[in-house]
Amino acid sequence: MADSETSEVLRDIGELWSHGSATSDAALAWRDGRVVWAGTESELPAELASTRSRSACGALVVPGLVDCHTHLCFGGWREDEFAEKLAGVPYLEIARRGGGIARTMRQTREASTEELVAKAERDLAAMLALGVTTVEAKSGYGLSFEHELRQLEVYSALTADEGQPTRIVPTLLAAHVVPPEHRDDRGGYLDLIVERLIPEVAARGLARFCDVFVEETAFSIEEARRVLEAGRRHGLDAKLHADQITDGGGALLAAELGAASADHLERVSEEGIARMAEAGVVAVTLPLATAYLGQQPPPARAMIDAGVTVAVATDYNPGSAPSYDLQLAIWLACVRQRMTPSEALLGATLHAARALRLDAEIGSLEPGRAADFVLVDAPSVEHWLYHFRPETVLETWIAGLPVYRRAPAAEPA
Repeated sequence: MADSETSEVLRDIGELWSHGSATSDAALAWRDGRVVWAGTESELPAELASTRSRSACGALVVPGLVDCHTHLCFGGWREDEFAEKLAGVPYLEIARRGGGIARTMRQTREASTEELVAKAERDLAAMLALGVTTVEAKSGYGLSFEHELRQLEVYSALTADEGQPTRIVPTLLAAHVVPPEHRDDRGGYLDLIVERLIPEVAARGLARFCDVFVEETAFSIEEARRVLEAGRRHGLDAKLHADQITDGGGALLAAELGAASADHLERVSEEGIARMAEAGVVAVTLPLATAYLGQQPPPARAMIDAGVTVAVATDYNPGSAPSYDLQLAIWLACVRQRMTPSEALLGATLHAARALRLDAEIGSLEPGRAADFVLVDAPSVEHWLYHFRPETVLETWIAGLPVYRRAPAAEPA
C-alpha cells in the first residue's frame, strides 16, 4: 500500500465511474501520479485515511477522456465549404475547385511552425476544459516529405513543452490522399512514403502509428497494405481510415494486419465486423463526422453485439468534423449509434486507450494506472449524458496534478 505521507486522496465523490461500473460515496487515492486505491470511502484503508485529502463535493468522477482520432495540426478553416455542403453542393465539386483536403494542405504548408504550434496549444487547452487528457494526433495535411515531418515535429514540440500537460500520441498519415503534385505519379508518392518518410519518422521517433485512408478517392487495399507493412517493419503500429464512404474492405485489411484500430466504419460489412472481432481490432466510431456529413452512423450496436471493442472519438479536422468536443461525440454515440451512456463513455476512456495500445496505462482508474481523472458536475454518468449541457467539467487532473479548474461563477451585480 502507498506511503500515507506521499499519497493524496479525493473524498466525497458522489459517483466514481471506471471500467464500465460505478461506485457511490467513493474515494480515490494516488501516489506519484498513479492510482493506488479506488472504492467506497467507508472502506478506505487505514494507512490512507489520514493522508492529505481534498473533497470532490459530491461530484461525479470519471477517468480522463481519451480522444483516439484527431487531425490536431492544421492551418486555416473551411467554413465556406460547410455552408456550400448544406446548400447541396457535392464534395467532389468542391474538391475539383481546389477545396477539401487539398485546400487544408495548402493552408497548412503556408502556416509557420510557430502558428501551427500556437493553434494546437489553444485547442489542447480547450480540450482540457472538456476533460480530455490524452489526444491521438495525425499528420496528413503536409503530404510531402518536408511538411509531413513538420506536422509530426509540432507534436514533438508540444510533448516537450512542460507547460502543456496533455498526452499526445502521434500518428503518420502521409497516405491521406495523393497530393496534387503527384496526381500523375501515385507510385512516386507511395515510394516517397515507404522508402523515405517512414524510415525517417521511425528513426527520429516522431510517430507511434502509421495510418492510411482506404477509399476509392484515396488509397486502394493493395497500396494501403504496402504502406502499413512498411510501417510495421520500422516499428510503427497500423491504423486505418476504413469503410467510411464505401465498403472498400478496410476492416478486413485491419483484421489481416492485426491493426490497433479501424476508424469510421460507416459502411463496414458483416464479414468485416466478424473479422475485427476475431482479430481484436478496435472499431473507432466518429459520431461528429457522420453528423456533419449527414451520413448514417456506423453499426455500433451490431459491432458490440458481435464482440468488437468500440471506441468513440471526434475526428477533429477542418473539413468533416471541425469540433474537438469529445463530450458531444459521446452524446451522439448514445443518440445516433444506440450505445448506452456507459458504453459510450467506455468508448472514450478504456476502449479509446486500447485503440492507442495504452489501455494498461490510461483509460481506467484501477490501481497502477495513471491518475488521470475528471470531476463532473452531475450525479451520475447517465444523468450527465442525458442532461447534455455546457461547462460540466469542474476539474481535470493528469498524473495526479490539477491541469484545469473551472472558474467560479461571477457574483450577480
